[in-house]
Amino acid sequence: MLSRLFRLPSWRGSLRRLGIAALFAAVGSGLWYMEEREVRERLSWMGVPTWERLTPLSLHRVLRNDGFLVGWSDVRVSPLWASYVLSDDRAVDVGERPGFRRDWRTLWPVTPDSYLRSGYDRGHLAPNYAIARVHGPSAQYDTFLMSNMVPQRPDLNRRLWQRLEEVVIDRFVPRLGTLQVIDGPIFDSDFTRGVLRRVGLVEVPEALYKILVVPGERPRALAFVMPQNVHGDEPLDRFVVSIDRIEALTGLDFFPNLPASVERELEGRVSTRGWDLEAVADLPGRFD
Repeated sequence: MLSRLFRLPSWRGSLRRLGIAALFAAVGSGLWYMEEREVRERLSWMGVPTWERLTPLSLHRVLRNDGFLVGWSDVRVSPLWASYVLSDDRAVDVGERPGFRRDWRTLWPVTPDSYLRSGYDRGHLAPNYAIARVHGPSAQYDTFLMSNMVPQRPDLNRRLWQRLEEVVIDRFVPRLGTLQVIDGPIFDSDFTRGVLRRVGLVEVPEALYKILVVPGERPRALAFVMPQNVHGDEPLDRFVVSIDRIEALTGLDFFPNLPASVERELEGRVSTRGWDLEAVADLPGRFD
């Protein structure tokens, strides 16, 4: 009887400590969720990309970086999308390019040497220069994480894709103001073929897409799909497509929080009106 009486306060104390720990965990989780939601809303207008339908290939995690988000797939060992906002209201000096580095948040090891002698470049999704200009050196540093890279052929990465990145930050942003950008890879529709087409562990995409949106009550969109086998000197307007087309190729649902009526108008049309794309479609790259 006495032993029971002596154990009772200890049991109650353990329950009390467990309750306090649970309370702190709940509060901490709530604060983290609120902060995470605020960051996602700031870096991904109308919601982060989701899926048209769920399959084993749709499993991915959202990696939060300074200035941009990445949807990372441990199945494809590749980012599926990068989401970021570019604006002209504050521009900072762009520093020297930092070195590539492994992202320890990825399940499989993808290192700066993973593409060595593969014939592919380490191609940025969230671009070094534009992110640095808008979000600063810490964000630029994060763009060199290997979780932000996909294998790109040199003529795509160093020429055509580079030219598009430059037009976005040098021409579109100063004239149109804030832009929501989402870009990523397009893989072979037959996953069994894609499994065999890899650089190290990383699946090689067949093409890349980039979606630009001017947010607002009547948003405007411009979207591109660029295959790996380009020469690099093609006009940019040759690769314009609808957002619906990119959704069909990727299985992703972009801007899932858009009202249905706005979504149909924004994502179903192919229009360059208001972008003045024709005037910049043949501009040479900064390093050409």
